Amino acid sequence: MESLQGHFLIAMPSLNDTFFEKSVIYLCEHDDKGAMGLVINKPIGLDIEGLLEQMELNPSPEMAFKLTSQVVVGGPVSPERGFVLHTPQSEWVNSFQVSDFCMLTSSRDVLNALASENDAPENFIVALGYAGWSKDQLEQELADNTWLTIKASPELLYDLDYEQLWQKAAKQLGFDIWQLNSQVGHA
Repeated sequence: MESLQGHFLIAMPSLNDTFFEKSVIYLCEHDDKGAMGLVINKPIGLDIEGLLEQMELNPSPEMAFKLTSQVVVGGPVSPERGFVLHTPQSEWVNSFQVSDFCMLTSSRDVLNALASENDAPENFIVALGYAGWSKDQLEQELADNTWLTIKASPELLYDLDYEQLWQKAAKQLGFDIWQLNSQVGHA
């Protein structure tokens, strides 16, 4: 299968009552060893400014307005580990270029930059934890109609309308996701 790195996984309605219900996942890595992504539309109830203050990284007053977005639950794996998706900047340790409009950074230096008016990336998402798939697991879930996939766009990736993002992403495919039925027929 071709790599889906830089794509969104959109949860099918059949995933109700699960961790991934109505989730949109940005796939950061996808190769023959497995896949890794971050759920981008499940806020944990803590804004980024509050997280930075808890980490004793006091944000500048000029940045306060940009730090009102929520920290999201990136996935069920390693929920204590932080990740930042952000517009490209090359100066961070442990950064990985996911697409033309997004890098993934897992080092504290990017959090220091978020507290600073001069160094912060233009757009960013802070996530705790990640979603991971072992070799061929994601391919099997796709074959089982667990996920829809679309090429990611910066407009959707950095959209802070957490409640509507699932439906907005599915609409990119040209239909309302509630019209889908998870049952498949065989002739």
